[in-house]
Amino acid sequence: MLAIHNLHIRYGSRHAVCDLSLQVGAGEIMALVGPTGCGKSSVLRAVAGLIRPDSGEIVIAGLCTSRHPFVPPEKRRTGLVFQDFALFPHLDVEGNVGFRVKDRREVEIWLSFLGLEPYRHAMPGTLSGGQKQRVALARSLAHKPRLLLLDEPLSNLDAAMKSEFRTQIRDAIKRAGVTAIWVTHDQDEAMVVGDRIAVMREGCLEQVDSPERCYDAPSSRFVAAFFGDGRLLKAEALDGQAKTALGWHSLVPQKRGASGEAAGPVEVLIRPHDIALQVETPGNAVVELHHYEGETRRYTVLLDSGERIEARLGHESRIEPGARVRAYIEAGHPLVAFSRSGEA
Repeated sequence: MLAIHNLHIRYGSRHAVCDLSLQVGAGEIMALVGPTGCGKSSVLRAVAGLIRPDSGEIVIAGLCTSRHPFVPPEKRRTGLVFQDFALFPHLDVEGNVGFRVKDRREVEIWLSFLGLEPYRHAMPGTLSGGQKQRVALARSLAHKPRLLLLDEPLSNLDAAMKSEFRTQIRDAIKRAGVTAIWVTHDQDEAMVVGDRIAVMREGCLEQVDSPERCYDAPSSRFVAAFFGDGRLLKAEALDGQAKTALGWHSLVPQKRGASGEAAGPVEVLIRPHDIALQVETPGNAVVELHHYEGETRRYTVLLDSGERIEARLGHESRIEPGARVRAYIEAGHPLVAFSRSGEA
């Protein structure tokens, strides 16, 4: 449905996007995620036709939009949902959703599906942030776009509303059967909304994969650090196993970094839920900090090896700072490892 080939975008002497290639299938939601300034919004704007790339191709439903003649935004059949909603302040909800929509049935469908019927005649200034976002989404979907582009659509909502609306927006996109690119800097949001995730760093793609693999099998240290709150623990790899300060554990074969068949010094990705703690003397570690998180308790633990890890246990477990413990790996899955001489 969407194919981006060797995209380059520069602002003066600064490269915002460097040789980026990405394929998005029909009906797929691609979450484009990365830290602020990594170039993800520039990619979105180029796909929308709001900026012209310096080089590369953008093909939407078989139409090359980036070559001569350049296809303007209004000819691309793309819908845009911005973080600031961009509603018409002089039109009510129905007027916003139905603006330049030929098939009025689409207006009724999306007013109903997104729960906007009670606000049909309300003006934008009287709506909450979540209601405005639903109006903006309904307006885009009522035009039956081939491609929907969402630029940080939940960034102006509070945490509780984000959790509710990201699922509602995803469901609406799936109901419409529209292909979508959802730009966000929120890792949790990307994992919930994306069929696949494209992780960007400094204008380049680091990994394009399912949410599960981005979290469980990151292709680089950057992706490992970006998703979740893991630590890298020094280890020695041998025959698909890694020997760490916490004992032996199996490894996931990786295309980059250490593979399960490699031998030698590696660093193993350990996440807090992979670790168990047992009060024991002498043990192999000491608890430094303890934080209550409601359903869980989070511990910062200093190993006798000098390395520091995090452990997350159930809320019923309470270990006081200063206690000696035995820390061990309780993960029911192989762990990812990277060569100690490897990439950033």
